[in-house]
Amino acid sequence: MSAEAADREAATSSRPCTPPQTSWFEFLLEEALLEQHLQKPSPDPPPVQLIVQFLEQASKPSVNEQNQVQPPPDNKRNRILKLLALKVAAHLKWDLDVLEKSLSVPVLNMLLNELLCISKVPQGTKHVDVDLASLPPTTAMAILLYNRWAIRTIVQSSFPVKQVKPGPPQLNVMNQMQQEKELTDNILKVLKEQAADSILVLEGALKLNKDLYVHTIRTLDLLAMEPGMVNGETESSTAGLKISAEEIQCQVCYDLGAVYFQQGSTNAAVHEKAKEMFFKTKELIAKNGSSSLHFIIDEERLAGYCQACGVLTSSSDDTSQQATPYSQIHRCMKSGNYQDIVKIFLEDNLTLSLPVQFRQSVLRELFQKAQQGNDALDEVCFKVCVCNTVCDVLQGRTVDVQFCQLFLKPSKEKIDFLLEVCSKSLNLENASEALKRKMAAFLKNLCLGLEDLQLVFMISSHELFIKLLKDDERKLLIDQMRKRSPRINLCTKPVASFYDIPASASVNIGQLEHQLILSVDPWRIRQILIELHGMTSERQFWTISNKWEVPNVYGNVILGIKDSLTRDLVYILMAKGLHCCAIKDFVHAKQLFAACLELVTEFSPKLRQVMLNEMLLLDIYTHEAGPGASGERPPSDLISRVRGYLEMRVPDIPLRQVIAEECVAFLLNWCENEYLTMQVPLPLVQTNPYVKLGQLLAATCKELPGPKESRRTAKDLWEVVVQICSVSNQHKRGNDGRVSLIKHRESTLGIMYRSELLSFIRKLREPLVLTTILSLFVKLHNVREDIVNDIAAEHISIWPSSIPNLQSVDFEAVAVTVKELVSYALTINANNHFWLIIQADIYFATNQYSAALHYYLQAGAVCSDFFNKMVPPDVYTDQVIKRMIKCCSLLNCHTQVAILCQFLREVDYKTAFKALQEQNSHDAMDSYYDYIWDVTILEYLTYLHHKRGETDKRQIAIKAIGQTELNASNPEDVLQLAAQRRKKKFLQAMAKLYF
Repeated sequence: MSAEAADREAATSSRPCTPPQTSWFEFLLEEALLEQHLQKPSPDPPPVQLIVQFLEQASKPSVNEQNQVQPPPDNKRNRILKLLALKVAAHLKWDLDVLEKSLSVPVLNMLLNELLCISKVPQGTKHVDVDLASLPPTTAMAILLYNRWAIRTIVQSSFPVKQVKPGPPQLNVMNQMQQEKELTDNILKVLKEQAADSILVLEGALKLNKDLYVHTIRTLDLLAMEPGMVNGETESSTAGLKISAEEIQCQVCYDLGAVYFQQGSTNAAVHEKAKEMFFKTKELIAKNGSSSLHFIIDEERLAGYCQACGVLTSSSDDTSQQATPYSQIHRCMKSGNYQDIVKIFLEDNLTLSLPVQFRQSVLRELFQKAQQGNDALDEVCFKVCVCNTVCDVLQGRTVDVQFCQLFLKPSKEKIDFLLEVCSKSLNLENASEALKRKMAAFLKNLCLGLEDLQLVFMISSHELFIKLLKDDERKLLIDQMRKRSPRINLCTKPVASFYDIPASASVNIGQLEHQLILSVDPWRIRQILIELHGMTSERQFWTISNKWEVPNVYGNVILGIKDSLTRDLVYILMAKGLHCCAIKDFVHAKQLFAACLELVTEFSPKLRQVMLNEMLLLDIYTHEAGPGASGERPPSDLISRVRGYLEMRVPDIPLRQVIAEECVAFLLNWCENEYLTMQVPLPLVQTNPYVKLGQLLAATCKELPGPKESRRTAKDLWEVVVQICSVSNQHKRGNDGRVSLIKHRESTLGIMYRSELLSFIRKLREPLVLTTILSLFVKLHNVREDIVNDIAAEHISIWPSSIPNLQSVDFEAVAVTVKELVSYALTINANNHFWLIIQADIYFATNQYSAALHYYLQAGAVCSDFFNKMVPPDVYTDQVIKRMIKCCSLLNCHTQVAILCQFLREVDYKTAFKALQEQNSHDAMDSYYDYIWDVTILEYLTYLHHKRGETDKRQIAIKAIGQTELNASNPEDVLQLAAQRRKKKFLQAMAKLYF
């Protein structure tokens, strides 16, 4: 018997056939794992297939006594089955390559969801909102595994799949396959909807610079025990299989690169990110070696990705790549160095190495860029087209129609460049007679197509022309040109000598329509429309582009214009002007609106007022994006026009709600509170909800801060917002006779919808107005009865403290609105400490303690010159300090808790002593003792270390007590200075830790 066989026999005989205190499934798992470990051939299914068996057993629906199908019960048997499935995956070290090859998408989705559940991932919280750094290592690793699988599954689903030839039809098998396909499609749909969040999670994982741990069979056994028996081991940083930070980054970079590569076909910037990720993956593999990775990367596939992305692996390849014209042209296109492209094409006219298809594709791309508004490319397009045309002539191909179109209006500069290209493309000394005849015929036909004799003389007197054409040929050409009728102006139509067949009317109309779509010059638009209407009177040219959108309130008036040319012109000018406004091209928008105003003034007072209103909105946009962005006040003329619009009482004028919205926001942003409060006409307040909201906001801001009896406007504003955030309840009787309650999220009871209110607030930039509306929503959030952690805000005391009908308020929508408003406010001013405190309180209320500490510290830093000055007491209140203490405590940073207890007005010795008793601390512990100034806490530390026998730490505490500046006999100002110095150093150290 061999030694290997003896070891196998000893291993199998030493274990009882039916182990005590375990289930049959656990025994089956152990048997399968043992067989794989000993590499003994077995007819049993491989371990990965046990996952399918266990999960199928656990997910079987049950049938009650009434023969009704019920969901799988959450009993001990099913929990054991799920645990066994997790153990098999743990045995395989959670290798996604192995799991994905053997398990279907639904099974793997169920497995990873069980992993999230057993790893205690916070329920009801999106993974993208969770701070990975603050989670236990196994929990963070579970989130990474799930989101990596999600991204990999999306990428895999985009690949074409070879259809398997179906065997003999079996009804039950076909039904099962159809059900699995539908389930897979549903899971893929959800994964694709959450793809952006998964990408953000993985991008956040790249910032983690610490090792993580994945569950093993042992840690899963510990989790399955009673809670009192675990002793916190699975929550510690050493439980499970260690995955190094570099291995994590390697896998995440590869998966992110794959999904970026998939998205890169429509977005060049994302393609660059894919290239960066794959390059980083190669670096990490080269640094660590592929054998050291727990999760193997397919290096052949990675090399294919790198080659596709243009990632070069060696300097020699790089040199060869730079030497090719393809890579040079590619770099020039990316960098915008278009003149070098002309040089490359001109040089290639001698070597003829570039394929004609490649030349044409480059020219098409340049034309597309030029049509998108880059006028500087027109000259480049002409030069590249000339190079291509000369190349075509030398190779015996026909002249391209694009050259003919570009030469409809020849000039001296164009002729000069054309002759330069012809001269440099033909080496007269070495060129064959055939090449010379082709070039001579081209120049001859070019002269025949020109009407301007000066341009003809430029060509005929050129050195190349003289060398290529004989004297007889030149004389014959001159005679032909003299015979032409001087009355024919060939510059106004395509050159006849190039194309004898005239273009059809439909082609001309199509070309003009194309120019009409691209043009933003109002006079060119007018000219094109006149030509089009001269060709046909049956078309409505305002319909040729689905991008031309005019609001319905205007469209009805414009389409009522009887003259078809005027109707088309007004509609297109307005649609193009509105589009230019939307993309912030205010210069062209002003030109288009001015032309439209001049046109409609002649026949329609109603449309004239419409255009004046739109030009007012355009001027508001222009000022806010230009001088207003740097704080410059708008001119008095613009403010007067805004007031005039709000007070306008012209009947039957179609009005857009957005103009009133922007006008009110404009007045609030520039503190025109006096006008909004006192001078706005009452009928306008009663009919326009934005004016009413603006008046209440202006009046409330004007009274801040003020006595309680002057807060009536604040109460009015409160009631308006509460009504907007209320849900309307309706009772409906069902078929069974029961009455059910229906809640409508968007209430119709308020003056506007909540989404409209939020859209209006996003137009505000004045800090006081934003602070007022933000404090209102914070107070509304705090009013609910089941609130645990209040959010603090400035001026919160001006609002009522109760609501008569709490059930009518949609508090979920209020909570979402608070988060969105704070995020928006911080984009306006990221250094507003009150807004930062609100953001921190939100994170604190949602149990994201690391993020909460980040914003608490940032709020203190911005108002104290990074803690070089004392943080104002109204920023670091006792409530804020207590929340910082709780955050540190829940993050197991117990020494930081003890230090923060000193910041309270009355030192909390009880909390400090309890924190110092904790031995499992995740902070720097004794290195923080220099930041403690309270002698009582230091004395307790000395006693505690003495009791534990920790001599070194006791000496550090004694050294801290012995500092002369902490002597109780010192004057009060010396003690205060010592405390202030330690506060500053501690808070700066905390900021470096959490920023």
